Amino acid sequence: YASVQLQGDRDFMLEAVKQDGSLEYASEELQGDRGVVLEALAQSSSALEYASEQLRGDRDVVLEAVSQNGDALEHASVQLRGDRGVVWKACSSDEFDFCVSALEHASDELKRDRGFMLEAVKQDGSALEYASVQLQGDRDFMLEAVKQDGSLEYASEELQGDRGVVLEALAQSSSALEYASEQLRGD
Repeated sequence: YASVQLQGDRDFMLEAVKQDGSLEYASEELQGDRGVVLEALAQSSSALEYASEQLRGDRDVVLEAVSQNGDALEHASVQLRGDRGVVWKACSSDEFDFCVSALEHASDELKRDRGFMLEAVKQDGSALEYASVQLQGDRDFMLEAVKQDGSLEYASEELQGDRGVVLEALAQSSSALEYASEQLRGD
């Protein structure tokens, strides 16, 4: 809650963002200052939300943010949400929900990318939630995916009724039965 004058004072704001990374109260000009934004990001990846549109499209700035927290991808430019390297870095930063939070904000193009999504699923089976509907219905893709953790939850209804896919999932986890078709559960 600094005065308008202080919000535009570069030295003051640099000291302020060193404390908590908050860019919210910086002037528009300073929200577009690469040095101020990078200093804020060193403290908190959430600072990307308040960075200028131009800096949210700067690959190096966004990589700094997502390397701390994959959720920061939400505030990256549309172009960078489709950048394989940026999204993978966002995935790699999440200690708990490896790719899941980052994939939520990834481009649809990446969510349709078989190789990218298989790598994500290998790291965390729950990444299947964000695979495109086409991949969730692709038998070969799902056979590979269920080999990772047996998750059938996000497989298409058709594949939840596919004996081969369900057996492969069951070989990994008995909990896969919960998502198998009623017909197969009756077998």
